[in-house]
Amino acid sequence: MMSNKIKIVSYAVGIFLLIIGAAIFAAGSYLTAPNPSVIGELPSDLAGESIVIPSRSGSLLRGWYLPGEKGAGAVVLLHSLHGSRLSMLSRARLLHDARYNVLLFDFQANGESPGKHVTFGYLESLDARAAVDYMRTRQPEAKIGVIGMSMGGAAAIMAEPPLPIDALVVEAVYPSVDQAIADRLTMRLGSWSSILVPALTFQIKPRLGFEATALRPIEHAASLLIPKLFIAGSEDLHTRLDESRQLFAAASEPKEFWSVEGAAHVDIYTYAPKEYADRVLAFLGTHLR
Repeated sequence: MMSNKIKIVSYAVGIFLLIIGAAIFAAGSYLTAPNPSVIGELPSDLAGESIVIPSRSGSLLRGWYLPGEKGAGAVVLLHSLHGSRLSMLSRARLLHDARYNVLLFDFQANGESPGKHVTFGYLESLDARAAVDYMRTRQPEAKIGVIGMSMGGAAAIMAEPPLPIDALVVEAVYPSVDQAIADRLTMRLGSWSSILVPALTFQIKPRLGFEATALRPIEHAASLLIPKLFIAGSEDLHTRLDESRQLFAAASEPKEFWSVEGAAHVDIYTYAPKEYADRVLAFLGTHLR
């Protein structure tokens, strides 16, 4: 009788582990899958042009360039995970109204830019460089800033060598991919699920071709000597406030930190539009004009 019970328990445990394994594999597939979408034409209220930028990531980046006032500065916008340039339109309008030259585009494997996998900032850092280089060709004398949301911010921070820019705004950026995965598992399954982190990070090398240790913005923050504004939501569970403060602490001066009270892992500009506009435009105005 006892032997039968042991067999039944062993069988149940085996089935449970298979289910967990399948779920982890499916999660890895979802997170790294391309995120194509039809973007359409530039909105009629914005004056600009459609552009294509070749990137060392292997992609041809589709985007929009919005010319501003000569000498007013230039800003490149970097969207978040599984997003596109459409998610940066509100910021583009804000900056365009402030006379900045603006570039917004789709990262490789997102929107209308081709690619095989989303890489959480690794290949996207090459896209960020390509976009900054393109902006330099359009505005050779201008000071250039970057605004990066989540993965976009990680891409800007992890670029090697550092991006040739004059100011950087990053929003809700993870310090390391291990922490990012742990946060998302905890949100859905509880704190016990942190034991599953290695099973997800292990998939990065065979799926994407590089080690999980390459996805650690916190190790690059000190090399960025330009002015930096870090923005974080006080209620963000995807990148917790203490993790954003860790990234800020690791960064070199000059730097500023803005904790947005009550905000989760959301579009901060949409959540607090007036304060965002005041703070970000003041920061960019100080360093780009």
